[in-house]
Amino acid sequence: MTTKAPTFTQPLQSVVALEGSAATFEAHISGFPVPEVNWYRDGQVLSAATLPGVQISFSDGRAKLVIPTVTEANSGRYTVQATNGSGQATSTAELLVTAGTAPPNFSQRLQSMTARQGSQVRLDVRVTGIPTPVVKFYRDGVEIQSSPDFQIIQEGDLYSLIIAEAYPEDSGTYSVNATNNVGRATSTAELLIQGEEEAVPAKKTKTIVSTAQISQTRQARIEKKTEAHFDARSLTSVEMVIEGAAAPQLPHKAPPRMIPRPTSKSPTPPVIAAKAQMARQQSPSPVRQSPSPVRHVRAPTPSPVR
Repeated sequence: MTTKAPTFTQPLQSVVALEGSAATFEAHISGFPVPEVNWYRDGQVLSAATLPGVQISFSDGRAKLVIPTVTEANSGRYTVQATNGSGQATSTAELLVTAGTAPPNFSQRLQSMTARQGSQVRLDVRVTGIPTPVVKFYRDGVEIQSSPDFQIIQEGDLYSLIIAEAYPEDSGTYSVNATNNVGRATSTAELLIQGEEEAVPAKKTKTIVSTAQISQTRQARIEKKTEAHFDARSLTSVEMVIEGAAAPQLPHKAPPRMIPRPTSKSPTPPVIAAKAQMARQQSPSPVRQSPSPVRHVRAPTPSPVR
């Protein structure tokens, strides 16, 4: 595995503690090989010998220092240092011990905002309280853990959530809860991350949609014309078959009686035609005699009776 210098995925946060209560510093560290961790107060190495009762641990990347019972003498700047063969990193915070108490209070609340996809987003709040409140960030009710993508940092009373590269799925309701042994306070805001398609002007989007609709309409017209062409050819073939076939007969009606047609094209009856043929064969002359004209003969006028 490639070596990696130590980095703080969650740095130390300053603490305001009530005298006689416990004070805890915690940081999350990554790196390979696993770094060696040391603690300092105002530049001096901390250990059970220099600070009686102090508890120091480092496990699974979590470095923790706990002072079970603080006094005003314990106030100061606390530093954790992580070192391995690839490099070194440090984080520093302050411890303020006070005799008074105060519930958490937001001097700067979360602000709703809109950002574009791929941009960095920073959500800030300022919280005061004695003892120092425990501050946690949430999205849609789910606690956000500090990581390279979602960094939670503290600078005095300023607490920040930094989204390195925002995406539409990061949109939602963000809230901050600040709690100490005196009370609790919450601040909520909305974050909207616009995707790339939402950044296109509405007019251009409408033009693209209209062009697509025109293309679909043209395609539909071509398909209808093609279907109509094939339907016409199919209808012609069906009509030709029907004309060549015999007309269907209904089972409950007798077929109409048809008068038989003469086989000869001549209007002359068959008997007369046979006699004419025999007369032609018996006649020696091939010359045909034209029929004599019809004469109208008057009947004799009767004489008057005397």
